[in-house]
Amino acid sequence: MKWIKQALSPLIGNEAEQFARRFLEDQGLKFVCQNYRCRSGEIDLIMQDQQELVFVEVKYRSSQSHGSAIEYFHSHKQRKFISAVMFYLQDNGLNPNVIPHRIDLVGIDKHKEHNKVNWLKSV
Repeated sequence: MKWIKQALSPLIGNEAEQFARRFLEDQGLKFVCQNYRCRSGEIDLIMQDQQELVFVEVKYRSSQSHGSAIEYFHSHKQRKFISAVMFYLQDNGLNPNVIPHRIDLVGIDKHKEHNKVNWLKSV
C-alpha cells in the first residue's frame, strides 16, 4: 500500500497546487511561476500581488488525524523555503532589499465533499 501512496503523491500535490493557484487568482493575485526548483529546494507557486512578489508554499492533507495542513510547514521546511526564495531572487537579478516580497502559506484540508483553505500571509 505504501507504493500506491508514493505513486499518487505527486499527482495529489499538483492538483492541490492548481487548486491553490485558482484560489489565489480569485483573490486578485497574478500567476508568475509554478514549481521553481533549485539546489535549495522548491517553491510551489510564485504569484504577484500588485507590486509584491508572493512566494507560496502549498500544503494539502486529506485527513487531520495527524494535524492540519498548515502545521506541516515546520521550521526546517521554512529555512529551506527561504533559501529557495533567496536563490530565485538572485537567479533573476532581483535585490531582496529593494523588491517587495513575502512568503505565504496555503493550507488545504479535505473535509468530506469540499476543501477548507487556510491562507496565511507573510509567514
